[in-house]
Amino acid sequence: MKFLTVIKNIWSIKELRERIVFTLLLLLIYRVGTWVVLPGVVPKALKNYGGENTSGDLLGLVNTFTGGAFDNAAIFALGVMPYITASIIVQLLGFAVPYFQRLQTKEGESGRKRLNQITRVLTIAIALVQAGGYLQMVRGMQGAVSPNIAPSLFWFGNLIVLTAGTIFCMWLGERITDKGIGNGISLIIQAGIIARLPQAFIFEFQNLFGDNRLLLFFVEMILFFLIVMATVLVVQGVRKIPLQFAKRMVGRSGASMPQSSARDYLPLKVNSAGVMPIIFAQALMFLPATAMTYINGTGSAAGTSMFSDIYSFGYNLAFFILIVVFTYVYTALMINPGNYADYLKRSNAFIPGVKPGEATSEYIDNIMTRITLPGAVFLGLLGILPSLAASFGVNQQFALFFGGTTLLIMVGVALDTLQVIESYLLTSKYDGLIKSGRIQGRSSQGVQVGQPQ
Repeated sequence: MKFLTVIKNIWSIKELRERIVFTLLLLLIYRVGTWVVLPGVVPKALKNYGGENTSGDLLGLVNTFTGGAFDNAAIFALGVMPYITASIIVQLLGFAVPYFQRLQTKEGESGRKRLNQITRVLTIAIALVQAGGYLQMVRGMQGAVSPNIAPSLFWFGNLIVLTAGTIFCMWLGERITDKGIGNGISLIIQAGIIARLPQAFIFEFQNLFGDNRLLLFFVEMILFFLIVMATVLVVQGVRKIPLQFAKRMVGRSGASMPQSSARDYLPLKVNSAGVMPIIFAQALMFLPATAMTYINGTGSAAGTSMFSDIYSFGYNLAFFILIVVFTYVYTALMINPGNYADYLKRSNAFIPGVKPGEATSEYIDNIMTRITLPGAVFLGLLGILPSLAASFGVNQQFALFFGGTTLLIMVGVALDTLQVIESYLLTSKYDGLIKSGRIQGRSSQGVQVGQPQ
């Protein structure tokens, strides 16, 4: 009854209802595009190749991100991965290049628009490169390309189609962000992941049921549930720093009165970077395999086998290190202790026992460094968990959902979206989605400074 009441309340809010319907409509358009095959490609040959292919390589993981569009040679085969890669490059440039730093921190709205333009142009360039590698891989499949189409037409025509497909996916994501609910790019990635989830569950069930190991399936489900709960705890984990507000004089009588505030603490998230470090690391790990498709058309040469086999020791070691590094880098980009210190000073607030100004900035920076370490290590362990699950006998299709990028994206995006829905409910004076507390996504309760929305 509680669930039905919440659904009724959500549907009774006109703006929220329209945003949800708009979001679902655009996601449906995206899912339809994942089944539209490129001109000149033979679907039957792709199906035969897909039957031999497994999820034990990086291309299988990319196929999971795109909801099967990669294996289908669809017009959305590249998905939003080129856009993610372009965003990585632009944000790293903002960390190292003064021009990009100025655009991110000092130019305001005009700077953000300029960065968006640069990201879009860079997305086109990366999409062209990745599309070329992808088409080379498709041409390497026996019988995958129709002999009735000229090689030049197949190459240049589909190069434009794949790039346009990526740009269209990016446009869908931006429209969902503006007029829908939640972060559009993240929802598109999540839609692709969830589309593959039922198939993975069914395959694992059939596999274990056929071997008379049904009890093991329920054990896996329990472990899966526990891992999801641990991920939620880390994503929502907050280190609360108590605040005090200085007293102010009221009237000529000289009576002092403390400034009241419902937000009397400063929340620092254990995982301030959200899902971005693991997405960044995954995108970078995809680059060597993309490069090798130009060389041999398969992306699995011996020189880059560690980057193609997502269950190899070398891949997981590099993946773990990249996740930890990107967690610190992205946290440094998102959280500026100096901004927190300046905001508290302007608000006439201070941390008990810490001097305002530089001392407050150093205090916050030290706490962020300490709490980011366990968050970064957890993200790294979550990233390599699929290989650990596979080593214990979990089939590779289901192992991808047993942890790693897929699970973190599903949990993170779900919490972000539910937080938006809950804010609409509370604003309209309805009960929230949970009886006590609040759902925390990218934002947290308390004073928020310097975190882009």
